[in-house]
Amino acid sequence: MSGIYIHIPFCKQACHYCDFHFSTSVKKKGELVNMLCRELGLRKNEAGVAQIETIYFGGGTPSLLNAEELSAIFETIDKNFEVAADAEITLEANPDDLSEETVKMLAKSLVNRLSIGVQSFFEKDLKLMNRAHNSEEALNCLKLSRQHFDNISIDLIYGIPGQSNEQWKQNLQTALELDIPHISSYALTVEPRTALEKFIEKGKIKPVDDEQYREQFDILLETLTTNGFEHYEFSNFGKPGYHSRNNMAYWIGKPYLGIGPSAHSFDGKSRKWNISNNTLYIKALEKDQIPQEMEELSLTDRYNEFVMTRLRTKFGVRLADIEEKFGQKYTQHFLKNSRAFLRDGLLEELNGTLLITSKGKFLSDGIASELFFID
Repeated sequence: MSGIYIHIPFCKQACHYCDFHFSTSVKKKGELVNMLCRELGLRKNEAGVAQIETIYFGGGTPSLLNAEELSAIFETIDKNFEVAADAEITLEANPDDLSEETVKMLAKSLVNRLSIGVQSFFEKDLKLMNRAHNSEEALNCLKLSRQHFDNISIDLIYGIPGQSNEQWKQNLQTALELDIPHISSYALTVEPRTALEKFIEKGKIKPVDDEQYREQFDILLETLTTNGFEHYEFSNFGKPGYHSRNNMAYWIGKPYLGIGPSAHSFDGKSRKWNISNNTLYIKALEKDQIPQEMEELSLTDRYNEFVMTRLRTKFGVRLADIEEKFGQKYTQHFLKNSRAFLRDGLLEELNGTLLITSKGKFLSDGIASELFFID
């Protein structure tokens, strides 16, 4: 077992683009934390004898946890699992939560990496997305966090309606000036049943065209790589020594345990997911029941996931790995379907490994889907 993911399903308010599971009411936060601890105890045997290499608090908004709640979770993990001495322990945080008191509390805890949801340093962007923080809070919390944490990542979103290329460059320049060592950057996606989708349908917000996405991705790639960042996964850039170990474990297919409402787990051959309902989750755990469903992944499912995740990374897809993991049929399929992309310069082969070229990076998910095996 490589890692533990803990989902904290609470937020102060709903961002217009978000389709993750969360509640804006924190009335049951203490009760739910108790059930998170109970689930950890019930599932301790799923880790086997392997050490836990990463712990990741995601959400929702994990920075809403207080010191006592964090301590209770860490004590439960320590009691039930063997955690590596150098484990990466990440907590997602929103800028408006990171007061001086909170940052110092987190620095005294076992958390050794912060992932801060800045999204943009422009007020108009934050208002459009309905973020709970403002641009001043974003700047202040990063300056404060840098005093107490060495390993910090921030999220930045491109393709925001009305965001010019020059403003996007300024967002990146601000992050560089703050000496942030890791940046995760995502295109603003219009997810079904979100407020953003409704605003676009009603004409209140103009949709972003593909050209803006492409231009701003190219700006992102050039700006960060020329400033010492390695583009080690499609949406992730890190300076040497600051790549996310949690994310890397996911992309190379290591198993992980997902704790909390809506959390997913993976053991290499099957996937489990907990119910996306806080009340039902609590009621089930009170009876020592784990409210989850499970899916056994077929060989084809595992091959398709392997291709999708590896092509997004700097490691690419080793033909020898396909042969070893999935057999000759899948290897031949991969080779046949990759020929056109090799010819067009979207893929390249280096020492038996197929990699996305600079020309093909923005198209990596589409290329991967063309390499999928369809039963």
